[in-house]
Amino acid sequence: MSEPLPPVLSLDALGTLLEMLDPFEALVDELGARGVEVTREEVTPALVDEMTHYRAGMQGAHDEATLHELRLTSTQVLMDELPERAQALGFDELGAALFASVRFRPFPEVPETLAALRELGIRTVVVSNWDISLHEQLADTGLDRLVDAALCSAQAGASKPDPQLLLKGLELVGADPQEAWHVGDDPVNDAGAALAAGVGAVIVDRGVGLEVPEGVRVIDSLAGLVDGGR
Repeated sequence: MSEPLPPVLSLDALGTLLEMLDPFEALVDELGARGVEVTREEVTPALVDEMTHYRAGMQGAHDEATLHELRLTSTQVLMDELPERAQALGFDELGAALFASVRFRPFPEVPETLAALRELGIRTVVVSNWDISLHEQLADTGLDRLVDAALCSAQAGASKPDPQLLLKGLELVGADPQEAWHVGDDPVNDAGAALAAGVGAVIVDRGVGLEVPEGVRVIDSLAGLVDGGR
């Protein structure tokens, strides 16, 4: 970017650092690997309802026990709506197929950009509207080694655009709002939380053409933090 970076950055996860792979095709593949042939059309209603159920309960999944319970109830929602030949796999196998189909990967520029930020001495904390499995996903993708801390909304008891999630995240890295920017992809949740917290706001717009509040910085990828953006 054309202006100097602050000493601390808080970073959204989904849409900023991570992208979700197609869960519908993945579930078809996972069931196929278990000997059950289904179509995307057959799994779509069941998976949509499961995802709706999961998201509704996500904020309560603040530790391993509550996450396990949410995964159990989500598996039941899926099982109830899949074709009988898929139900015949049984609860445990369906649960394994379901959660194996939920996959994330970093955007291509993210690991290198996070490494560059660390080289510059900038502290980073991930703050995301997510359950406790955020930490698992960061570890699985290798991003946990490239950031200084992470906090999910389920742990914080607050979801963006509530500024408390950002403020509690900044506390983890010993930062005050005036020395930080928040980087996200949602003009409402991310920019809104940043402005409410008194934190500088940056939106990553990956070719969508987002409308952002006045004064909010816009970059076209996370790399725009270190090599310029629009």
